[in-house]
Amino acid sequence: MSYDQPYPHAGVHLNHTAVYASDRYLSAEFIAAILGLKVSAPFGPFLPVDLGNGVTLDYCEKRDEPIQSQHYAFLVPDEQFNAVIARLEAVGVTYYADPGHTNPGRVNDLFGGRGAYFDDPDGHNMEVMTRPYARP
Repeated sequence: MSYDQPYPHAGVHLNHTAVYASDRYLSAEFIAAILGLKVSAPFGPFLPVDLGNGVTLDYCEKRDEPIQSQHYAFLVPDEQFNAVIARLEAVGVTYYADPGHTNPGRVNDLFGGRGAYFDDPDGHNMEVMTRPYARP
């Protein structure tokens, strides 16, 4: 492979990512319920959650060592944001306005939208937002 060739930015899309969990069913069902999605049939060691944009979160069990927390951010339509917050409240999950989880029960208004952070069952720092970040 030559690194001198131009990189085809427009043709690259994330297809899937593995999400480690101590219980793949619990974690996949949790995020699917919060985001209003469905869990797909198992695929080998993975339990996929289809995000609807061609990307899946493939939950995979990891029981022999602790799960290292990762960050996953989900862009949700503005009209669905309140429903996501209501689902978090219904299952007793605290959400925060900031990634450091210091402002509980509040949402942020970054980039003209709304956003919130919350932990999944294994401590992954999940984010929902209605506007993508403005990048320089």
